[in-house]
Formats: sequence, C-alpha cells, structure tokens
Amino acid sequence: MTGRRRTRSSSNRPSVQGIVRKAATPRIRTALLSVGALVAVGSIAAACGVVPGTTGGSADDTVTVMTWAPEKTSATNKPGMPALARAYARYVNAHGGLGGRKLNVLTCNDHNDYVGAAKCARTAVKEGAVAVVGSYSQYGSSFLSPLESAGIPYIGGYGLTDDEFKSVLSYPVNGGQPALLAGLGQELGRSCGPVALVRPDTIAGDQLPLLLDSGLKAGGHAPAEDLRAAEDATALDQQAQQSLREASADPLAKGCVVPSLDERTGTFMDSFRRLSDGYPAVRTASVLGSVDQSVIDASGGKSGPYEGAYVTSWYPEASDTRWDPMKKVIREQAFGDNRIDPADAGVQTTWIAYAVLTKVVESLGNGEVSARTIRAALDNGLKVDTGGLTPSLRWRFQDLTAVVDFPRLINSDVTLQVVHDGRLVGARKGFMNVSKTLENATTE
Repeated sequence: MTGRRRTRSSSNRPSVQGIVRKAATPRIRTALLSVGALVAVGSIAAACGVVPGTTGGSADDTVTVMTWAPEKTSATNKPGMPALARAYARYVNAHGGLGGRKLNVLTCNDHNDYVGAAKCARTAVKEGAVAVVGSYSQYGSSFLSPLESAGIPYIGGYGLTDDEFKSVLSYPVNGGQPALLAGLGQELGRSCGPVALVRPDTIAGDQLPLLLDSGLKAGGHAPAEDLRAAEDATALDQQAQQSLREASADPLAKGCVVPSLDERTGTFMDSFRRLSDGYPAVRTASVLGSVDQSVIDASGGKSGPYEGAYVTSWYPEASDTRWDPMKKVIREQAFGDNRIDPADAGVQTTWIAYAVLTKVVESLGNGEVSARTIRAALDNGLKVDTGGLTPSLRWRFQDLTAVVDFPRLINSDVTLQVVHDGRLVGARKGFMNVSKTLENATTE
C-alpha cells in the first residue's frame, strides 16, 4: 500500500494552497489535561511561523503542529479531521493549552494528489511544525520523505499506506487498513459462502485482497474474488453485477460482498441495491471508513442492504460513552459544523492522535518541545492511555508486532460491529487481536 494512485496526473496548485491559519490564545491551565478520558487533548489553532523544530519550555512558548487531509475532491474527502483539530485547539487553549503552552495548528489540503501531499509536508517543515498529527493521505511515499529529512514525527496517521508502518518517524495509533481487512476476513471466513471484494484500482488498493484473504484463510475460507473500481467512479453497475454474480455462485452457501471504497462505497451500494433483485440474497460487510452510520442511514437504515452486515473498526462504536469527552468538545467548539461526524474513523483517529501529542508535551514538563524531544519521548517508552478507546499505546522496539510488512505496527486490535435495526452496534465485547493473522499474511 504505497498509496500512489495509478492514473491521476499531478497538480499544479501553488505550494501553499490549502493552508489555513488561525490564532490561538493562552488560558490558565486546568485539571482537564490530567483526566484520563480527556487525555486526548491536542489542539489546533493556526500558525505563526517559527524556527523549524524549536520551542522552549516557558508558559509563553508555542507548539506548532500540522494536520492534513483531502477536502473538496472527486474521491475520498476527510474534512472532519482538520475541522476537529481546529475545534479542539479552541477548547484546549481555552483551558491552558498543551502543558501550559499555546498550540498552533497548521491545516493543509493534500487534494488526494501525491504532489499536494508532498507540498503539505514541505510546508510543515517550512513553518516549523514539531509534528504532523492525526492526518490522512494515501501518498505516504510523497509526504514521509520531507518529514524524515527534517526529523519531524508523524503521529497517528490514518493507517492507509504501508509507508506509515515502515518509517521510523511514524507513530501509528491503530492497525490501519491491514488490521481492519484481516479482522473482517477472519469473521467472514467462518460465516460466508463465496466472498467478493470491491476495492479501488490504486496501488493502495492492491494490498486489500492480500489482507482480506489472510483473514479468510485463518477462517478456513478460499480467497475472495478481487473486483477493481476507479477511485473517482460515478457509476459502479458493472462491479455491482460482478460482485452479486460471484457472491451468489454457490446455491448452498450465502455469499458476502465486501465494498471497501471509502466515499465511493455509497455509489457502489446505489448500484448494488438497484441490481440485487435479480440475484439470490447475499450479505454485505465492510470496514469503518467505507461504512459508517451516515452511510447506513442513507442506504435505507434497517430496510437497506447493510442490515446484518459486519463492520470492523479500530475503536468502540460511536455510541460508546468513552467518546463522550470528544463529543463534548464538538458541542462546545463546533456546534453546527457538519464536517465533523463523531462516528467518522478519521475524526476518531485525530482525537486519539492528539491524545498522544498531549501526553508527550506534558511529559516534557518545562523542557524543550521540539521534533527531536517528541521523538525521544516516544522512542524511550512513553505510555499513552486513551481512556479505553485503544489499548495503551507505546512504541518501544519490544512493543512492535512481528508483522514483516508493517514493522511499526503496535496496535493490531480491532472491534467487530454489526448493523442491527439500522444501527451500528457492537457485535461482541472488547477487542479482537489480529496480529497472528497479519503475521501469516504473505506478500506473494
């Protein structure tokens, strides 16, 4: 999953397009930052330029970070991630900042383009960001190179590309697409007949069949049929027909269709629902990010095609009370901002990524906050409690899993959810660990 798209041409946008700056103001620090459920504090405001990688330790200091994601493109968009970051900045800076320091957050639109991703990374370097936090881009090879040259850590990326699980400057908070697909395959291997996977025709998408098949194999199941779709397709009738045909091939076993198309999943399901009357009933399943509650609602709720579908996530379901602190921040600082969906996996990942940043800055006390000291804190065993939203996170060598293709993976836990009466609810309590499944995945 290197993340480079197959056919898209590069952008000629100005190098600073998509950068947004907002000023944050310091306040008196409160006990908020010490509360376990609210450790997920990070923040955002806008950005003044500072000397790259340098911030001192007094209360007047500023910590500058960046959050990026694609917005207003014809493919996948994640506007809720930078929007949550800005909202959280207002909240945290109103309660004393990060460890008593003002937090400035740069936001950048990578436009779903590898040139745009590299520009965002170079801007982070130029503006003196000490970390990139809670971001989404499918072009890991483009944005990680500038960050690595400047020594800037990448904390809590979405986990979309394999580069995020290889770079020594990457600190993932979840198991990314590998864990979601492996966990889903593991479950479907026990309950499905033929399985058809519909996924983007990108290099990032090329790894999805391998990951799903590793889970299917663990359940004693044959590999899925691999069906490709253009990332920015506006009609997916052909893929819907193919998936229905493949999944219903065995009359004695109910098959499963797995659309993993991010925002294009809704486009696929429109075709799927319209064409399914001509085929035997099949079950649908997917991963959070391609399917969330808003997608289920738009497809007909309990009368739609997702009823009974399994969905894997990195985190507890959105109705879980462990998300209440995040929802409180959204209510107070982003009321009416429809870009921020608390059930969106990108928004949730951004919240957790800023929990890590907050814990790091607090651990440094009155010392220097820089890219170097942040890396040192993470590399030397800093442990982050996310209030039960993930297992405790730590990035020491001994915490890494033995997954050859993803050496930086530390959290291989997923949750299994199911659509019941049109609502996405937990299918079982607690987390399911898929590290053994991933270790057994081959790269042939």
